[in-house]
Amino acid sequence: MPRIIAIINQKGGVGKTTTSTNLCHALAEMGKKVTIVDFDPQGHLGISFGVTSRDVTGVDLALIKEKNIEEQLIPVRDNLQLIPAGSKLKDIEQMAGAGAPRGVLLRDALRGQLADQDFVFIDCPPSSGLLVANALIATSEILIPMTSDFLALQGLSHLMNTVKRFEGALKKQYKISVVISRYVSTRRISDQVLGILLNHFPNQILATKIRETALLAECPSFGQTIFEYSPKSRSARDFRSLAQDFLENRVMRDDNR
Repeated sequence: MPRIIAIINQKGGVGKTTTSTNLCHALAEMGKKVTIVDFDPQGHLGISFGVTSRDVTGVDLALIKEKNIEEQLIPVRDNLQLIPAGSKLKDIEQMAGAGAPRGVLLRDALRGQLADQDFVFIDCPPSSGLLVANALIATSEILIPMTSDFLALQGLSHLMNTVKRFEGALKKQYKISVVISRYVSTRRISDQVLGILLNHFPNQILATKIRETALLAECPSFGQTIFEYSPKSRSARDFRSLAQDFLENRVMRDDNR
C-alpha cells in the first residue's frame, strides 16, 4: 500500500501547491509511482499540471460515493497521476448529511485503493475546516511547507495546535516533515525564523531550502512544472534535491543550515 502524505499549511502564500506540484513530479522522475489529490476547491493544483477544464470531476464524487476514486485518475506525467478537486468539492460540507461521519469521507474513499502506488499526496486547502480534518484522519504523515517570516510562524503555531488535537482524539502520532519554501538568504529574518524552526522541529526540517524565484511563480500559467519550464534552473535542482531528502529522510542540522 502507498504512503499517504498530507501537504498542509493553514496559512496561504507559503508555496504549498508549488511544493506539491514540483516535489511530486521530481519523485515521479526518479521512478516512483505517485498520485496526488487536489483537495483544494480552488483547483490550483490541476491548473499547475495543465488540467484546466471546468467540467472535470474528481475527488468530489469519490467522497460522496458516486465514483470510485480510481475512476477519477488523470495521468498527467510519466509515473504521476492526478485526482482533480472537482467542482462539487466546495459543497462537501453541506452535501454530507447531518448524521454522516463527515470526517472519514476521504479515508473511506482511499481505503483499499491505489495499491500499486508508492505515494499518495493530498494537497490541502489553506483552512482548518472539514477538508483538512478529512486529510488528517486519512493519513499519519504530514508535510508542511513553511516560509521564513514571523507571520508564517504564527500560522504554524495554529496548525500544530490542530495537529495535537487530532493526535489526542485519534490516538496516533503524525510523522511531520517541514519544507523551507520561498527562502531568501539575503533577508536577516530568514535566518532568524529558520533558527526558531530548528529549535522547535529538530530532525524534522528537510535539508534542502527551496529558494524564492520568479520561475516557480511563472510555471503554473503554462501548465508546467519547473522541470519542463526551466529544467536546468536552480529551482529544478532545489526540488530534485528536496525529493532526495524526502526519500532518504535527509534533514537540516543547526550546524549545516
